[in-house]
Amino acid sequence: MGESQPASNQRPPVKDWLTIVQFDGRGGVRKLTEAEELEYTQQPKGFALVAGNSRAPEFKVWLKKELGDFNADLITVPSTRSRCTVFEDKALVVLRVARPGAEPEDVGRQLLSLWLEKGRVIIASELNIVEFLGISQWQQTHHAPLTPADLVARLALRAADRMEPLIERMGDSLDTIEEGLMLSRGSDSRSRLAHLRRTLISLRRLIWPQRDVLSTLEIEELPLLSNRDRVRLREAAGRTARLGDELQALSERAVLVHEQILDTRAEQMNQTMLVLAAVTVVLMPLTVISGILGMNVAGIPFADNPFAFWAVTAGLAVLGGALFFWMRSRKWL
Repeated sequence: MGESQPASNQRPPVKDWLTIVQFDGRGGVRKLTEAEELEYTQQPKGFALVAGNSRAPEFKVWLKKELGDFNADLITVPSTRSRCTVFEDKALVVLRVARPGAEPEDVGRQLLSLWLEKGRVIIASELNIVEFLGISQWQQTHHAPLTPADLVARLALRAADRMEPLIERMGDSLDTIEEGLMLSRGSDSRSRLAHLRRTLISLRRLIWPQRDVLSTLEIEELPLLSNRDRVRLREAAGRTARLGDELQALSERAVLVHEQILDTRAEQMNQTMLVLAAVTVVLMPLTVISGILGMNVAGIPFADNPFAFWAVTAGLAVLGGALFFWMRSRKWL
């Protein structure tokens, strides 16, 4: 009997790097078993979703076999921005999704590369697509996507669902900064606001290209797009654009808060300078008088009088008080 191959040389289970879901085009959906995935062929009705791990070598080999080297490299190459590229009757769509549980300042974007063609959608991503789309719920409600473009629109809407709580959290942070300013408790408001503005810029770079991708796909003359598909894509683009508008509104609010912080600091500085100027006005005549009386020359009046020091001190105090109340009457203090 021959020896069995080492575990390291055995092919990993298909479910670790490939998932195939069949949509019947009427709202029904079914996830194929591992045995069905190994023998899968495209069905005449509906369409299939083929989701693979973009880092798995087995999936890259499968892509090259199905799509060719050039198209397989397009799907798996890392991308920093969302985009839409059309190849005759096919399209490549790249979307970026916020990582689950990420904080606004550390969005942790995950890449979704989609290859659209008649009867099939191929997705290369490290994301669990079955869980992300909620396919188990579609199986119960019988409300799954009807076409590949409908699936893209659903993906974009799910990506927007992940962005909404992050935007709300940033709005709450901005409210907290404003409240601290009104209560004069904003000692660290400037640094917090600068951090928030950087985060808003980062999220806007994620949202606006996504909107353009959906709008571009909607207007392309692809034979696999129906009028209903275009409406669904327009709806997803509108939802994404609304998120972008919310980010823009938060950015404008942040600018106003920044200006308020600068005005507050300028007012505090002006108040400090006013106090220093008032002190200078009060003390300058007293300094001049005391300087004259302190000259070490002959002829200083009452130099030999033992009560002269206290008389001069009292006179200076009266003069200083008079200058102080005069400035108060002019509302300079």
